[in-house]
Amino acid sequence: MTRATQTISLLLLVSSLYMAAFLGLIPFPDKIQTEIIPVLPFWLLVSFGAYLLFSLGWGVFTFKDTEDAYKELVQEIDEAKRDLRAKGVEVD
Repeated sequence: MTRATQTISLLLLVSSLYMAAFLGLIPFPDKIQTEIIPVLPFWLLVSFGAYLLFSLGWGVFTFKDTEDAYKELVQEIDEAKRDLRAKGVEVD
């Protein structure tokens, strides 16, 4: 089974369980049925967004200085320009 098939199967299972709970086919106490189940998708969406913002912020916070990578990249660009000029290609 591919990863896409697994993901679609999981989403179908979770959405089926949610719809069964939302429609009252799965018995829950009345307070949970009327106050929690209807807002559960919005809560999950907000939680997922908060997780994504946190992971983005953490990535920015822990971003390392890449001075060595910059120097290596400039050196590779210069080497490529020299190689192209040797082959007769005009490079700025």
